[in-house]
Amino acid sequence: MTMAEEKLETVTLTDRQKKARRSRSIAIAVALAVLVVIFYIATIVKFGHNLGTM
Repeated sequence: MTMAEEKLETVTLTDRQKKARRSRSIAIAVALAVLVVIFYIATIVKFGHNLGTM
């Protein structure tokens, strides 16, 4: 073994930790999707209002 391999430690997650990580990942994905939708709607409303006045 080289020194780099000795310093490298692997961590084995428990099932509970894996479930918590998955839940966090899903929550982040949902929050990101909601933000994208909000920005999309805000953009459509802003440009739609400007197009109507031309």
